[in-house]
Amino acid sequence: MRLSVPISVGGWGRFFSRWDVLAVLLILGLLVFLAEASRHLLQPLSELQRRPVSLDPANLPEYAARTTLRMLIAMALSLIFTFTYATLAAKNKRAERLLVPLLDILQSVPILGFISITVVFFMALAPGRVLGAEFAAIFAIFTSQAWNMAFSFYQSLRTVPTELVEASRNFRLSPWMSFWRVDVPFAMPQLIWNMMMSMSGSWFFVVASEAISVGNTTITLPGVGSYIALAIEHRDLTAVGYAIATMLIVILIYDQLLFRTLVAWADRFRFEQEPGALPPHSWVFDVLRRSRLIDRVTRPFAVLWRRLLLARWPERADPAKREAPASRHPWIKFQWTAIVAGLAAFALWQVGHFITQDITLADVATALLLGLATLSRIVVLIALASVIWVPIGVWVGTRPQVANLVQPVAQFLAAFPANLLFPIVVSAIVALKLDPDIWLSPLMILGTQWYILFNVVAGAGAIPAELRAAAVNFRVRGWLWWRRIALPAVLPYYVTGAITASGGSWNASIVAEVASWGNEHLEAHGLGAYIAKETEAGDFHRIVLGIAVMSLFVVVINRTFWRPLYLYAERKFRLG
Repeated sequence: MRLSVPISVGGWGRFFSRWDVLAVLLILGLLVFLAEASRHLLQPLSELQRRPVSLDPANLPEYAARTTLRMLIAMALSLIFTFTYATLAAKNKRAERLLVPLLDILQSVPILGFISITVVFFMALAPGRVLGAEFAAIFAIFTSQAWNMAFSFYQSLRTVPTELVEASRNFRLSPWMSFWRVDVPFAMPQLIWNMMMSMSGSWFFVVASEAISVGNTTITLPGVGSYIALAIEHRDLTAVGYAIATMLIVILIYDQLLFRTLVAWADRFRFEQEPGALPPHSWVFDVLRRSRLIDRVTRPFAVLWRRLLLARWPERADPAKREAPASRHPWIKFQWTAIVAGLAAFALWQVGHFITQDITLADVATALLLGLATLSRIVVLIALASVIWVPIGVWVGTRPQVANLVQPVAQFLAAFPANLLFPIVVSAIVALKLDPDIWLSPLMILGTQWYILFNVVAGAGAIPAELRAAAVNFRVRGWLWWRRIALPAVLPYYVTGAITASGGSWNASIVAEVASWGNEHLEAHGLGAYIAKETEAGDFHRIVLGIAVMSLFVVVINRTFWRPLYLYAERKFRLG
């Protein structure tokens, strides 16, 4: 006898599966998270004074949700910035001459410098509302994420393999389609690793972005950062422990829901696929891919995206034809150079005019000497971090299973704010009577060393399987393997990570060269401590002086050392 399934059950199974149920639960959870984290945005600023930040651990879930929402919004803005700014710098030679040095300057400007200059502007966008303060905090977090991602994407666009470029030309892809079908897929694996690093790095500065004090302007937004600042002020080790546990839980959650999903999705874009290698796995990606409901909902958007890709946007002229007018009219190039030089001169004049109103040559000399002190620390710390993390990064990157295990651990360590080590560091320095100029220095590299590790892991993972197999067949081992295969393969990625780590260390010096724990206050001699002290005093002239000197050091170092090394790595060790 043939049994038939009831119509109701059959209909249900036909339209909904267990994957659909899981997908709906994930989406509903996301909507609840967004609603809960954003419900205070339109409240008046007086609400922040009426309900100040509390060390009650019961408030930590709400604080974690609000901090995470700020970081995710800043990440979305950083992606938009990366796809526009880095692409223009990589594709346009004239724009590159301006945009890359400008990016060097932007990554060297400390987060407190951005906050002190922009906080009044953002508060004016929503007068008397919490939303204005949220704008300021999100922008501060954006400045701790965007520069690293832009450098990574710029480096990837400059090193797209020649065969991919030639294939796009042979298939007559428009510049728009070539960007989304060739450039972005090739850059995506490394970009996702740098997104992880940027997300973790923003935790390092979340205290400064949520607990801000600039002169007479004081803003304390509820969040994990302001909770940490209050715990340090009250010397509450228990609250510090709660903050660390909350950070770990949040990092594990968004690693599972976001970054592992992106890593599994971006595996299809790897330049080459190694036979027999297990692809990255993500249960969230499996749920979204197998859910028929998600497929139906996203199908119209996929059709719209395909139509946008196939749209005939205005195409650029052939390179040979495009260069002809410039060669016939050299004054066009001269005009562009004159405009850039004029803008730079005007900016320098404005900065100089602002600084010289209350600054003497002695102040300038002091800032330069303090900059040299900070520079010496950074050089030593970057060298030590490179010696330690390059071999480890190559080892991890050539083993995908190990990389999947290391990923959340490295994210947590990269997210660990230097402020949370102040109890141990300050107590040890005071008890052992150590020199703060030496022993506060490791805090500078605490969060930025991971830029080197993440980029080297991405570079080692991109080593073609054919190259590794050839090394095995020819018995290339030991130092010869490192000198001929590993180091050349990861050098472009390492330089990108080292540039960002160097700039990030200058930024971190503001947090690391001044450490407080209760009534104990330690200060190292350096430019970071100088800027932090003047920011607390509200002396905008000396804040701008410190930022200008820091930017000068970063640009000179990048132009004279990192940039030539990057061009050498790009020219000599480019795939294809």
